[in-house]
Amino acid sequence: MAIDRIWSYAPGSGHVEGQDLTGFTVAATDGTIGHVDREAAPHGLRHLVVDTGVWVFGRSVLVPAGVVTGIDTQGRRITLACTRGDAKAAPRFQTDSETRDREYLTAVGDYYDRLPPRATTSA
Repeated sequence: MAIDRIWSYAPGSGHVEGQDLTGFTVAATDGTIGHVDREAAPHGLRHLVVDTGVWVFGRSVLVPAGVVTGIDTQGRRITLACTRGDAKAAPRFQTDSETRDREYLTAVGDYYDRLPPRATTSA
């Protein structure tokens, strides 16, 4: 996927503009990683902040919108085109100010853009 598209929901992902995804369960290709804590789009770089709970020692991960492959609104579930390990290995998210930091967001986008394509499961 092109780096300019990593920050936008893909056509066919099920995203509806204005839809609130807060609280939706987030699943990688190999299992659940957490739930959406919030959404943001500073500088046009749309992403989700995912609370991983105890899975990654209580930390959150930032996931660009372009990694989302499916949104099931009835099931309140989002599927991603990465593995749990991929999400865990992404540039570490530590503070809310990073969701507005262009340098940090660029590093996250570059990381996810370099991941190999993954087979996805249905939402």
